[in-house]
Amino acid sequence: MTALHLAVGLVGTGRHPASWREPDASPAALTTAAYWVDVITEAERGGIGLVTLDDALTLPPDGVQGRVDAVLTAARVAPRTQRIGLLPTAVATHTEPFHLAKAIATLDYVSAGRAGLVVQVDASPEGFRHFGRRRAPERSAELYDEAADYVEVLRRLWDSWEDDAEIRDAATGRFVDRDKLHYIDFEGRWFSVKGPSITPRPPQGQPLVAAEDPGEDGAALAAATDIVFLRPHTPEEAAASVARHRTALTFVDLVVFLDPTAAGASARTARLDDQHGAEFTDPAAVFTGTPGQLADHLEQWHLAGATGFRLLPGTLPHDLTQITTALIPELHRRGLVVSPTPGSLREQLGLPRPANRYAAGSEVR
Repeated sequence: MTALHLAVGLVGTGRHPASWREPDASPAALTTAAYWVDVITEAERGGIGLVTLDDALTLPPDGVQGRVDAVLTAARVAPRTQRIGLLPTAVATHTEPFHLAKAIATLDYVSAGRAGLVVQVDASPEGFRHFGRRRAPERSAELYDEAADYVEVLRRLWDSWEDDAEIRDAATGRFVDRDKLHYIDFEGRWFSVKGPSITPRPPQGQPLVAAEDPGEDGAALAAATDIVFLRPHTPEEAAASVARHRTALTFVDLVVFLDPTAAGASARTARLDDQHGAEFTDPAAVFTGTPGQLADHLEQWHLAGATGFRLLPGTLPHDLTQITTALIPELHRRGLVVSPTPGSLREQLGLPRPANRYAAGSEVR
C-alpha cells in the first residue's frame, strides 16, 4: 500500500456553524495574521502536507460572518512556513485570470515553490449581484466550462515567460530577453487574453490547480486540474470517484470531530448541534470518534485508491490539534504516512515540473 498524503481544509473557527462558541475558539482573532500563522504552522508542525484556505464572495447563512482574502492570507503565512503547501481558494466566476495568475505566481515565489489554488465557481444570484456585469446562467455547466477555460488561461500565462527570460545583463542594460516572453493569444467564449504575464514564470513552472469534485457538469474543469477533492460517503463511492479522475491526484474530504474517547466526541458534537439549533450536515462525510478510530477509517478507505485525505476540522483549534498530536502519530505507527520534506509542493506530491509550452523544442502546446 502506498503512503497516503494528508491535507487540511481550513475555514474560520471550523466547519461547524457553532464552532466559534467553543471555549478555545478565537473568533475575535479571525481577521489577524497571527491567527492564521498559528493554525497553519500547527498543521505543518504536525506533519500535514498541504492546507487549503476557504474563501467565497458571499457570506455563509450562519456561523462565522466576515471573511479575509485567502490569497493574501496565504502570502502572509508563507514566509513563516517551510514545507507545507498553501492552496487558497479563488472564485473564477467573478475574477480575471490575469490578476489571479499574477497573484498565485507571486505566492509561489514567496513560498519558494509551495503554492497552488482551489478554483471555485459561484452560481448564487447574490454573487452575481455583487458585480452586476451579467446574470447567472441557467445551466451550471456553463460556469464549469468557463472555469476550465480560466485554468487554461492561468497555465498559459504562467508559461508566457520562459524560465531563462531574465538575463539581468548590467553591461548592456538588458534585464529580460524579449524573445523569451510570449503572447498567449487565448480566444474563447469567456476570455480574450493577449498576454504575456508581467510576472516571471513561477518556481514550480505551474503552481498546482485543484477543484472540489464538480460532478458530471464540471468534467471539463476536473480534467483541467492537478488535484480533485472528492466527497464520497462510502468506500465504494470513493473508488468510483477515483476511477473517474484518473488524470488527477484525488483527496477524499472528511469532516472530523475528534476526542480521546468516542463518548466525548459524540457529546461535544451534540453540544455544538444544540447551540446551533440543528444537526450538523455537510456535503462531505462526517466522522465523529477517536483518533485511533479515524486511523482505522482512513486505512480502510485508502484501499479505494485515493492519493490521500483532506481533513476538515469541525472546530479550531481543538480538532486540528487532535489531528496533529494523536492521529498523525498513529498513522506513522501504522506506516501509512510519510513526513513532508523540504522542497516544492510538486516534489512533495511526486509531480514533475511542467515543460514550458512556448520554449523552443517543447512538445507542450
